[in-house]
This record gives sequence, structure tokens and C-alpha cells, in this order.
Amino acid sequence: MSPFVSAALAPVDIGIAFPPMTAGNWAAKGLAMPVFPARLNRLFLLLFVAASLALSGCRFGAGEESAQPASAPLISRNLLLGDPARSGVRISPDGRNLAYLAPRNGVLNLWVAPVSSLGEARAVTGYARGRIGWHGWSPDGRSLLYSLDSDGDENWVVYAADVANGANRALTPTSGVSARVLSLTSRDPLAVLIAMNSRDPSWRDVYSINIRSGEPALVYRNERGFGAFWADQNNRLRLATRQVRGGELELWAQDAMGGWKRLLTLPPEDARLFAPIGFDAEGKALFLLDSVGRDRAALVRLDTQSGEKSVLGEHQGADVTDVWISPVTHQPQAFAGQYLKRNWQPLTPEAKADLEFLDARLVGEPVIVSRSRDDQRWIVEEDGPQTPPRVSLYDRAANTLRTLFAERPGLLDSMLLPMIPTEITARDGLTLVAYLTLPAGSDGDGDGRPDAPLPLVMLVHPGPWARDGYGFSAQHQWLANRGYAVLSVNFRGSTGFGKSFVNAGNRQWGAKIQEDLQDGAQWAKAQNIADPARLAIMGQAFGGYSALAAMALHPASFACAVALGGPSNLEAYLAGLPAYWKPDLEDLYVAIGDPRLPVGLALLRAQSPARHGDRVKGAVLLAQGGQDARVRPAQSAQMAQALETNGAGITYLSFPEEGGELALPQNRLAFYAAAEAFLGRCLGGRIEPFGAAERG
Repeated sequence: MSPFVSAALAPVDIGIAFPPMTAGNWAAKGLAMPVFPARLNRLFLLLFVAASLALSGCRFGAGEESAQPASAPLISRNLLLGDPARSGVRISPDGRNLAYLAPRNGVLNLWVAPVSSLGEARAVTGYARGRIGWHGWSPDGRSLLYSLDSDGDENWVVYAADVANGANRALTPTSGVSARVLSLTSRDPLAVLIAMNSRDPSWRDVYSINIRSGEPALVYRNERGFGAFWADQNNRLRLATRQVRGGELELWAQDAMGGWKRLLTLPPEDARLFAPIGFDAEGKALFLLDSVGRDRAALVRLDTQSGEKSVLGEHQGADVTDVWISPVTHQPQAFAGQYLKRNWQPLTPEAKADLEFLDARLVGEPVIVSRSRDDQRWIVEEDGPQTPPRVSLYDRAANTLRTLFAERPGLLDSMLLPMIPTEITARDGLTLVAYLTLPAGSDGDGDGRPDAPLPLVMLVHPGPWARDGYGFSAQHQWLANRGYAVLSVNFRGSTGFGKSFVNAGNRQWGAKIQEDLQDGAQWAKAQNIADPARLAIMGQAFGGYSALAAMALHPASFACAVALGGPSNLEAYLAGLPAYWKPDLEDLYVAIGDPRLPVGLALLRAQSPARHGDRVKGAVLLAQGGQDARVRPAQSAQMAQALETNGAGITYLSFPEEGGELALPQNRLAFYAAAEAFLGRCLGGRIEPFGAAERG
């Protein structure tokens, strides 16, 4: 008999299992083992989660009082972690209309509205499940193109929605194929270049597809093993990359006759920071981010014929990560890097004036998310720790800035908390950039340290090739509002801090990366920020892996952990990735460990939490999407089994209809409700009553 209790529920429901997971152990407590019906009332389910947490062994902070004062209003989970009222705004090429994501049928769908009258908004999609990822306007403004993952398995389908009549057409196969948009250009307004693996699951070919008719034409049959492609402003395929054994990255150029030549080869240490941005108007130059010959990635111009490179801009303390490209000239206008905070540097007098204008009128940092074709109208998002994201229209001709809406209007009157950037020194001397958020009322003198040690949650970012940054964080605000200090550490392997830093994380998933997180926790204790007895770790994807690794490899460090979709068996993780990840496997073998080599296989096994479940002492909340294409459900089941066998406290949540992301807001809120109750039980923080946020 399986120790896990999980029903195949409808998308709005979850299957859950809790230890003691065997019928005998439930009986020992005088309880009947739960059996879930095909459909379950969500409020009842959440109440059951709350009751079962008492059985999970998670009692480390029971009865403790949070430092969050009772007078601080409790901010609803729904306001912070539910779907935003509007997000993902794109302005039409003529600057007259907006497209954005907003709820419909319980999930985020695409809407359009005139810039001058948001009240006339209407939906152009009507999905009741799945998630829309990338979306943008066709060059003629008559269609919206978007990618849809309907089942959570990352088989993205590209659609075109007619803005006038709302008709939706699939441009790529709707089952078993993963497609991505490569290029849209006003010089070829009826076509979109798309790469998809319809011929061979492991390799994407390139097609030109008519946006209105859906008719495809093969542009390139990928028989060279290219992993990525780039086209110029004429929608002509120009460049491709290919990884080779050992992690080197080759850049190939295609000539006018369709022939390919290798333009340059990047060593493994530079491959992960190499990021093409786009071609100039004539197609003679490619603008890219490149770290060859330096430690930090710079903005570089590459001559596509000679391979000669010239540096256009670099940041003193960080990689260049953001670039403004003019939709008129297709030339860079400004660039930014972020060490503690993001810093913009203009490349033209016009960009300097734009930055000064926006900085003078916005509280948070300006983020340019979309522009009209003539570059006169910009959609600007304001981002700051205490500034709920707001979207404005910047009319450069009229020299005006008009607020359009807040993405989460319910937060406008909420008590949001500052984020404190800081530096932490790892045990080997490496400097780690970190961000701290403290509960309201806990820092009486405003020195960035609480008046007394607090329960602390370490929040670990996914990736690991990503980073935590300065700005609005819904999770930081949620946890701090519940009474926890929240710490996010950019461990080695995080991006944005140079190639030495990112490559220092190679083959260190369960070793030095985890030591960096341990050092962050030690720093918080030494600074009297954290109560040593009340530490938790939480994350998703790689952050989930880190939460599990912390409990299994450093069992005395944290009282409890929350992991969503975290790989627990690295050998199984690499073997189970979707076929279209094949072009990236060489890089993953360099970064994680090479299972083809005995030493690499031993490393993967040594750093897999599921193989060390017998060492876990604290309580774990483990959540898994049943359709996750990268972290297969069997991994989480293996981890849960190891913990249950060990007698550790384990609460296991399975979302059968979800992938790596919890797309349905009710599932996402159910997870956060369970996590909040779990952390409250472990650390003593405040808990919003079950069902309150989930009912909206």
C-alpha cells in the first residue's frame, strides 16, 4: 500500500498526504486515514491542512509570540500573492491601445483597451486553465500573439488572437510540441519566426508562420544541433549557438546563401553570461552582453562579418543586465547593472533626459516595459520595496507622465516595509549581496537591526542562475507582515555579479552554495537579527532544492523548511528533463555534475537530499505539481518517503493539474495558506484564518 494519500482531483483541488502516512500510524493516534473524494470543498481541505500540521512534528515555535505588533494590520494573502488586477502591459505599435493580463474565468487572460479609456477593456482570450507566458502585438497591431502552457508541462503553444473579433488561432501544434517566438518585425508585418520541436523532440527547427492564415514555411531544418537562434530586422535568420562537450559555446553565422560558418567560440566560464540582445537596422552588428576578457558582462557590439567586438558600456560592480534599445534606430540608448541597487547609465543625450524626467516624478525605479513604434509613448512600471507596482504612460512628445493603474490596487493603503540591502562575507571570503526585510515595529531606532532577535525565514531564489534584487517582493512583504525577519542571500552561482561569482557555483549545489546560505543564517544570528531556535528556509525550484538540502545536509541549521517543486534527486533530475533540454545538457553537466563520469555521478548522489532523508531532524512542508516537466512527481514522492521512513515531520501537498508554477490562483493561495500555518506552527508567526484570502 502506498504511504501517500492523493486523489486525482479537479484543477481547483489538491491532493494531500500527511505523516504519520500509514494507516497504522494514523490509527495509533486514534484517527482514521483520510480518503479524499473526487471533489473536495477547498475550505474544508484547508482546515484539514491546519489540523494535520499539528501531527507533523512541527512544534518548534509553538506558543512563541511574534515581534510583529498587534496594531500592524494583517495584509491578506490574496492581495499579495493572488493574481494582480492587471499586469504584463504592452502598448500597440501605433501607441493607441494596450494589451495586458487580467483575471477572467478564474485565471489570467489577455485583454485590450484604448490607452485613453481603460473602462472600454474587453477580453480577447477566455481560458479557464493554464497560463499565458510571453505575449506581444503583431507589427500591424491587428493581432496579439501569445504563448500558452495549458497543462503545466511547458509544451508552449503559440496563438494569434484577432483584436477586432477575438478569434484565436493556434500557429503551432497544440499537443506534444514546445514552441517559442524568435522574431517579429515591421519589415515583415504578416510573419512571425518561431522555433519548435515538432520534427524531433530534442531539436527545434525554425519556421516562418503567416499570422493571419497560420500557414507555416520551413526556414531552417536544425541538423547541426543548434540550441538558440537570432534573426535580424528583416526576419532573416542570422545567428545560432551550439554547446559542445565541456561546456564551450559556439556562435555560428548564416550568410545570404544559407551557409553557416563558426564566428567564435566562448569558453565555458563565459557561456552562461553570453546574451544576444538584437541587431542594428542594417544587420551588420549584433548587440549583446559578453564577459570575454573581463569578469563582469559588458554591453558589446559584435561585427557579424569579422567577429570583431567593441565595448559600449560596463558597470563597475556588476554585470550589465538591462539595456534600452530604440525601436526606431535599433541602437542602445541606456544600460543598467545592479549590485545593491540598479543603476542606469545613458548612452545618448535623449536617454539622459528621459531618465532625469522619470526619476524626478517617480518614487520607485522606472522600468520601461513597452514602447510604441515611433518611440514617443512608453509604458513605465514603477518598482520599489514600498511601492506597489504602478503602470504609467510616458508621452515623450507632450512631456507628460500619467498613471494608468496599480497592478495590485488593494495594496495602495497597506503598510509595506522597507528592504535593506547588505553584504555578507562567506567563510571563504566571498562577498554575498543580500536583502533583509523586518516586521513593522521591530526596529525602533531605524538602524536596520531589530530591537530583539526575531524568528527568521530565509527565502531562496530559484535558478540558481538568477538573483534577488532590490524592489517590491510580495513574499518578503507577506512573511514580514506575519512577524518574521526575511533574508534573501545571493549565493555563489547567482547571476549579475560577474563570471567568477556565477562559476563559483559550478558543481556546488549541495556544497558551497549551501554553505553560503548557512553563512547567511550565521550572520543573521551574530547580528542579533535571528533567534537561533526559530529559523526556517523556504524556496521554489532551486530554492526548493536548497530548502531540502539544508534539512538533509545541514540538519541542525533550520527548524523547518518549505519546498515547492524542488529537485531532491539530482541524478533523476538530469535524466528526466524534457527532450528539448538536450541542447543545454552540456552546460548543466558543467554546473551540476556529469552523470556520464563516475566522479560526476558520485557528486550528484552525494548532493541529493532524497538520499540523505535519514538525517533530517526538523519538519518539512513539501509541495509538488503533478505536471511538472522538470521536477517529476516521483522525486518529491521519494523525498517524502525518505522523511516518513525516518519519522521526520512531513506535510506533503500534491497539485495534480499544476506544473512547476502554480498557475491557478486558488491552488497558489492554498499552498501559501498551508505554508503560513506551517511556519506559524514552527516559528510562532501570525496566521491569517484559513479560507479568508482564498475567498478573496
